[in-house]
Amino acid sequence: MTATALMNTYKPLPLSFVRGEGSTLWDASGKRYLDAMGGVAVTSVGHCHPRVVAAIRDQAGLLLHTSNHYAIDWQHRLAAKLTALSGLDAAFFNNSGAEANETALKLARLAGWYKGVHRPLIVVMEGAFHGRTLATLAASDGAGVRLGFGAYDDDFLRVPFGDVAALEAIARRHGADVVAVLLEPVQGEGGVRPAPEGYLRAVRALCDRQGWLMMLDEVQTGVGRTGHWFAYAEEGVLPDVVTLAKGLANGVPIGACLARARTARLLTPGSHGSTFGGNPLACRVACEVLEIIEEQQLLGNARRQGAWLLKALRERLAGHPGVREVRGKGLMIGIELTEATGKLASQAAEGGLLLNVTRGNVVRLLPALTLKEDEALQIVEHLVALLSPLSLSKVLAEAV
Repeated sequence: MTATALMNTYKPLPLSFVRGEGSTLWDASGKRYLDAMGGVAVTSVGHCHPRVVAAIRDQAGLLLHTSNHYAIDWQHRLAAKLTALSGLDAAFFNNSGAEANETALKLARLAGWYKGVHRPLIVVMEGAFHGRTLATLAASDGAGVRLGFGAYDDDFLRVPFGDVAALEAIARRHGADVVAVLLEPVQGEGGVRPAPEGYLRAVRALCDRQGWLMMLDEVQTGVGRTGHWFAYAEEGVLPDVVTLAKGLANGVPIGACLARARTARLLTPGSHGSTFGGNPLACRVACEVLEIIEEQQLLGNARRQGAWLLKALRERLAGHPGVREVRGKGLMIGIELTEATGKLASQAAEGGLLLNVTRGNVVRLLPALTLKEDEALQIVEHLVALLSPLSLSKVLAEAV
């Protein structure tokens, strides 16, 4: 397949799929693939879930778009559901994770403006990724995604992820000018790195002492990915702002920024908006996805299957000379290799397994929350074969 009219922003594998069901995709020749990537954590309830398909068909025949100049019933229903699940008070809907994070950054700046902070600073993490708009790029780490886009916004202070002492040092040096801390509970693009145990509680306590907003980017971890509706639930904290997107509507574009009441009130009519954000189709599908996760008890499934995968991979890859670490939370698992490889995803696809490699050397697994036991076993068997010392050395040699 050629696509010469497309801008050269991706390096896709020479694969194209024509049909999907659950954790399986088929190409035009009829070859089956086990999808352990889930559209990068998007297809949370599996490809073409019949209830999602029915909701899309029904809503497409009723109403797709009216704009936010009018009330949207499904938007109110989704906001009520998300605030009840999260413990937060209000929602703003847009179309992507980057836009949700832009909303969070605007809330932080507004908070500083109302407090009279001349130049509000936001603390972000080394290894973070928050999106590809100019502001979210500035908040992200890594020269690769930022190269060539001019001057970076210097209103961000970067600290090592998981380092409480570094945050406390920021408080001593810049405390009066800092308005928020923004972080991912598990760094996804950064290599599937969970925050150390107790870190979120420490950040919450510091933000309370300093009067800062605690803002969590749960674009990848939210909506059940870690086995909880929100990753922060595992530590029993309540942030001030949370952002969501990927798994919320199973592939229909939507993003959400949730906030506690005192922070949400900072946005007033005309201060923020989105033409497509929160349209009837996206919000109805998101409501359906949340109901499916609840009714099919997929949070528990994500915990069980994720724990089994993590244990099995650690056992089967123990002592492997090319594997540095296996880590993760729920159905968000990373296998860090000792060397970078750009060929592993294509080698896996040849064998019928779809996965992703991030940070050059971390195999990332993000399967659907509906993953079955036999599918989890297939993932392990595929990976153990793919990462055998002989196979891995061949892949690394081809990557040179």
